[in-house]
Amino acid sequence: MATATFLDYELDDDIDRIDWVRVHAWLATSYWSPGIAAARVERAGRNSTCVLGAYHDGMQVGYLRVVSDRTRLAYLADVSIDEPHRGRGLGRVMVRRVMDEPDFATALWLLGTRDAHGVYAALGFEPVPHPERWMSCPPRDRSGNLA
Repeated sequence: MATATFLDYELDDDIDRIDWVRVHAWLATSYWSPGIAAARVERAGRNSTCVLGAYHDGMQVGYLRVVSDRTRLAYLADVSIDEPHRGRGLGRVMVRRVMDEPDFATALWLLGTRDAHGVYAALGFEPVPHPERWMSCPPRDRSGNLA
């Protein structure tokens, strides 16, 4: 994916450019990963199929990652925009950017959100059909106990 621009933001998928300290600060205070350790944030990003950063005047102001097999499934995770840069459509543009990648053309996209259903609906997301078929398993520690 080539570097792109939106308004006065630069979108870049160079993982070596990610400011893991800033990303950790955003995610550790989010509702979906409160208190997450910095090492887990960076490990998750580095093991993801795709990461995308948004930059303003050289400083990172946005982050998202995709976990995918690049064929059948793509999970959109950790979409986060720094508070002063919200409300400008930046997150939506970032999501559209990764969804439009040819690698993901045949993938079913999934995500979880507590409060941004309208944002994602505008990008084509809809409730999961047959939610009764979906299950999850809570994280476990190295001993196999629920974490």
